[in-house]
Amino acid sequence: MKKRVFSGIQPTGSLHIGNYLGAIRQWVSSQSQYNNIFCIVDLHAITIPQDPKVLRAKNRETAALLYAAGIEPDLSTVFIQSHIGAHAELAWILNCYIPMGWMQRMTQFKEKSKKKKEEVNIGLFDYPALMAADILLYQSDLVPVGEDQRQHVELTRDVARRFNSVYGEVFKLPESTVNEVGARIMSLDDPTKKMSKSKTGKSHAINLLDSPDEIYLKIMRAKTDSLHSIRFDRNHPAIHNLLTIFELFSGLSRIDIEERFEGKGYAIFKKELAEVIIEFLKPLQLRYQEITNDPSYIDHLLAEGDAKLRPIAEKTLNHVKSAIGLG
Repeated sequence: MKKRVFSGIQPTGSLHIGNYLGAIRQWVSSQSQYNNIFCIVDLHAITIPQDPKVLRAKNRETAALLYAAGIEPDLSTVFIQSHIGAHAELAWILNCYIPMGWMQRMTQFKEKSKKKKEEVNIGLFDYPALMAADILLYQSDLVPVGEDQRQHVELTRDVARRFNSVYGEVFKLPESTVNEVGARIMSLDDPTKKMSKSKTGKSHAINLLDSPDEIYLKIMRAKTDSLHSIRFDRNHPAIHNLLTIFELFSGLSRIDIEERFEGKGYAIFKKELAEVIIEFLKPLQLRYQEITNDPSYIDHLLAEGDAKLRPIAEKTLNHVKSAIGLG
């Protein structure tokens, strides 16, 4: 049987080229190899305040973009996390098996809580327990994550081991996978920081639904540095980031790219980079428009996803409850 892959994506902000190059592209290309589950994690999203109307719209927008990018309903399953109540129920049960010390070591919580201080809620602290429930419900084999999420998968493995040591082999131990190239596309205006859906700023990221004019303007405004030559050099993160984006969208080798722009200035390179991105995103944007022209189509696909996955989730949850004496 194919290995089962579980991936989650938050329906907040706008999906950008960093999300595509770092995750969605790999999800699309691996569909025939794996049994893929893609979860729109709206329960995770509400760890920060959300406008209800915007959140509902973003759920559907995110699903539509995944399908527009190449996710095939016959090969992969997309669903909305809150539609299957087993996620929240298993998260509570796992809370009772996760020591406070494990949660307090989570780097992401430490970083975010420093910024928010008194605004931090229990949901943000408990985020890894819900993520563990997401993964373990479907007896997942592999979990593609960014480097910043790998620690959460390790916690998932730890709590699964702890539970299994007491109650037998209830959970499968998942493995995390991190892509080597394109896993961390950096901000256009600050190449020391990862491109993020949550950060605001006109030139921070190129969104998948940006118009050609917006893409061109953002690329021309993108930060460069004092290297004065166009070559891959991690010691010059600004141009290295732009070159990595060009490499991934164009499919050209690094040697070919450096030869292509030998002796040319940043302006010429940026113009070609903008054109490459615009042409690449054009089919995705057209497909998105086709999908969203009929709202019932997305609703139908999401309902199919719920119906397919709910029995799997409930089977695991019932096994867990039986093991610990609930129900």
